[in-house]
Amino acid sequence: MPNPNKTKTISSALCPNTEPDDVKLIKRQLFGRGRKNKDYYLHLEKAFGGLLDRPCFAFNGGRVAFLTVLKALGVKEGDEVLVQGLTCAVMVAPILKLKAKPIFVDIDQTLNLDPEDLKKKITPKSRAIVVQHTFGWPAKINELKEIARWHNLFFIEDCAHSLGAKYQGEYCGKFGDASFFSLGRDKIISSVCGGVAATNNQAIARSIKMFQDGLGYPSRWWTSRQLFNPLIISEFILPFWPYGGGLALNFLQKTKMLLRPVSQSERQGIMPDGLIKKMPDELAGLALHQFKKLERFNRHRADIADFYLRQLKNTSFALPFNQPQEGREPAFMKFPILSLKTSPEKILRKARDMNILLGDGWRQTPVVPYDTNLQKIGYVMGSCPKAEQAAKSLINLPTHVNIGQTEAQKIVNLLKMF
Repeated sequence: MPNPNKTKTISSALCPNTEPDDVKLIKRQLFGRGRKNKDYYLHLEKAFGGLLDRPCFAFNGGRVAFLTVLKALGVKEGDEVLVQGLTCAVMVAPILKLKAKPIFVDIDQTLNLDPEDLKKKITPKSRAIVVQHTFGWPAKINELKEIARWHNLFFIEDCAHSLGAKYQGEYCGKFGDASFFSLGRDKIISSVCGGVAATNNQAIARSIKMFQDGLGYPSRWWTSRQLFNPLIISEFILPFWPYGGGLALNFLQKTKMLLRPVSQSERQGIMPDGLIKKMPDELAGLALHQFKKLERFNRHRADIADFYLRQLKNTSFALPFNQPQEGREPAFMKFPILSLKTSPEKILRKARDMNILLGDGWRQTPVVPYDTNLQKIGYVMGSCPKAEQAAKSLINLPTHVNIGQTEAQKIVNLLKMF
């Protein structure tokens, strides 16, 4: 049998935060003596609340947390919710779930919401602005918040990419009427599936809590399949990737032994009712375990991002994060580059030949995944030209804890071939 350790597979998005202690915890949860409810979700809410200094509420996903925020703010049928063009379909599905209308706003040079395009797209039907801190780089919060105040709009922070990032000394997630975080498999910390909503408004908090209390838990089988993801990928898929690991992963996903991060219905703009649940104890326990690593994870990401910046700043690649930070402390969930002279597909193919998996789904279309039905989610091609151009040229470089300088150097060497 081939030696799986001979060539280490470098992956950008396959459960990247998983470390040996996480695997041990997952095995105890999967194969221990039944389910022992430790109320981990309450401890997780307390941990987030301590960081953000406001009430926090845990749910079965970041998209569920977003849905509860929209409901608590009174978003209803016919209302318009402004979101940026370079985003994910799971961000749009909760808006459509409430029969509201997503309005897509173009991006600036940091891949975040462009204040000037935002002003052009506000109408009397606008109800809320959603500010996404893309890949961990804080958006222009003060400017965007002033626009929201001037037009009497709710200001929602999408912190799915930015747990631990700061803007002018304060954590992202503390600036909006409400905010939400994702604990998905490739986020800053990961419980495979999970999310948190936060607000400092007592009325909004009561509404979120009431909604949370009315939800049930996902099934044990569903939760187990989520936990199988980091276990199987770290111990079987990645070590054997050159010898059929990719085929095995595809088979497990097709047979639904492992669940895909974005469902087929969400790619059509439909949020399944089965997702709208409380956060199960097992996933909350894993999230709490990872929360303790937050500072270490983000220090590591900053170091790797700085390495990429120094190595690539004099190449032909455009670097969206080669900007003055101006009071920002980014979380660097990813390090994006724009390949304007060479087809990203050509680079990704060469990377796969070298056992480097840089594909993370953030490519090709302004609303990802690539096969999202743009018509059904309400996106009109040409409405966000900068987001569309960025999507065609975007490659995200991994910064997670399992990428050391050796792996980062290998990625840089690959890119310098082009």
